[in-house]
Amino acid sequence: MGGQNSALLAESYSDWWSLAGVDALVGEEPAGWLVVPPANDAAAAKPKRAPDNEPEPLPLPAALQRQEALEAAEPKGPVVFPDDWNEFQNWLATGADVPGSQWDARRVLPAGDAGAPLMLLTAWPEIDDQQSGALFSGAAGQLLDAMLRAIGMARGDCYTASLAVTRPAGGRCDGEEAAELDRLLWHHLRLAKPERLLLIGSDITRMAAAIALPDARGRLLNINQDGAKMDAVAVAHPVMLLARPAQKAAAWDSLKLFNRGR
Repeated sequence: MGGQNSALLAESYSDWWSLAGVDALVGEEPAGWLVVPPANDAAAAKPKRAPDNEPEPLPLPAALQRQEALEAAEPKGPVVFPDDWNEFQNWLATGADVPGSQWDARRVLPAGDAGAPLMLLTAWPEIDDQQSGALFSGAAGQLLDAMLRAIGMARGDCYTASLAVTRPAGGRCDGEEAAELDRLLWHHLRLAKPERLLLIGSDITRMAAAIALPDARGRLLNINQDGAKMDAVAVAHPVMLLARPAQKAAAWDSLKLFNRGR
């Protein structure tokens, strides 16, 4: 029994030493599963250098190469306004670059001729005007007609216009849009050449006369147009007067300044 066990034990030792790699007569380094990879060996971690004679990779086809970003386009300069009266009116009706035309597809255009004895100017159409396609429509227009009769005028004698041909959301605009409308205001007045100017509403009063509407009550405003002075007065919009009848007295205090000598 002991002989058989001894043989098995000897065979087990022999197998172990064989796995340890000491069954060969060459080399002293461990082999097989006992080989431990070198730790923190910079030489071992260093990647092999590619042969110097390795060919350069071919470039990608042009269609697959990364394209450089195009330079940003130069910003467009200020809109050029037509200097001819008829061309200006056509441009207001159809021009794609008309300041204040971007808020609605329906444009509300001026009515009347250049050189009118009185120009009626508001900032932009009211909601009813936008729907009807004409400035001062409905009850507001009827009140305006009565105001004009009180100073011996009729709407047909006047040139009627809004600075913007569409109405901005909430009836307000600012920033770059307001700056372009300011340029358009003075160009429009220069071409229209009215004898006198009636500013209708607080927005246009602030833009054209740089004054708040309450401060303009009963005052003759001098609008400087290319070195010449144009008489102007400011009143609340008829829509506001209908909503707040108490303001009609202030409107008459200003409007009657155009009634002198009649």
